[in-house]
Amino acid sequence: MGELDLAAVRAFAVVAATRHFGDAAAELGITQQAVSKRVARLEADLGVALFTRQRSGTGLTAAGTTFLPHATRLLATADAAVAAVRGGLPALRVDVLDTRLAGTDLLRGFHRHARDVNLELVTSTGLRESRGSVLAGRVDAAFARVTGPLDGLRSVPACLDPLELLVAADHPLARRASVALAELAGMTAWMPGNEPGSEWAAYYAALGPEFGIDIDVSGPNFGYEDFVRRLGGSPSVIGFGGELVALPRREDVVPIPFSAPRPCYLWSLLWREDTTNPAVHRLVDYVSAQYTPPRSDEVWLPAEDWSLV
Repeated sequence: MGELDLAAVRAFAVVAATRHFGDAAAELGITQQAVSKRVARLEADLGVALFTRQRSGTGLTAAGTTFLPHATRLLATADAAVAAVRGGLPALRVDVLDTRLAGTDLLRGFHRHARDVNLELVTSTGLRESRGSVLAGRVDAAFARVTGPLDGLRSVPACLDPLELLVAADHPLARRASVALAELAGMTAWMPGNEPGSEWAAYYAALGPEFGIDIDVSGPNFGYEDFVRRLGGSPSVIGFGGELVALPRREDVVPIPFSAPRPCYLWSLLWREDTTNPAVHRLVDYVSAQYTPPRSDEVWLPAEDWSLV
């Protein structure tokens, strides 16, 4: 295998983020055919398929999932090297938890808004890790659901991600246009990704008892693809997703919106109070301008989250 083509690696990373070759082409400013050729060249160099092409969208193969964090770090290193030589602004390292989540979309918009900022995306295990990373200066900012004290950190609400119900196509609720949370009382939602001690597990620990929903966190957690596949093959099982989460879409799994008050997941942006990176303040201003506070009759949040909206 020869040296990796950075243009091909960048095309792969953008397709992985957008889940669509056409959207990736628009973001990169090239044709969709050029994106396809770059990805095909990368797959040939690596000797593996990186994507699955389906009518419902583009998904990562197991090899693509493995390669993505390495590709992200490779591109970040290359961009940092260029910025260092050109004397550009300091890098802006932002923890997004996972590139499929809402923070990535916000950063994509910010990147279009502030092309001069050398932006680096970092993934982690959530607030348990990112709080310390921001304080230690390993990253400049982080997207997370805020729980507990933020000594030395500041935060602003970033966005609300509405939950959606996920059921198999032959589930009794599958033909519904919307569902109220109260209608799920007595049901069990399977959420194997709810890691103990995580802020998202705490969110569902608040939601479940309030609406009489049992949250089954039994694993192992084999990732988003397996989660959705298992739901599609289980007509009695339900799960939750986020409308802003880039979950794999399958014909045998139906997403159903919730009626008001809609359960939402509140993302906040965290940064260090004494940051000296000017790009952090530009990101804070951008995120704040995109955010619209919710009305209590339209949205359900855990009681502790209302103080942050």
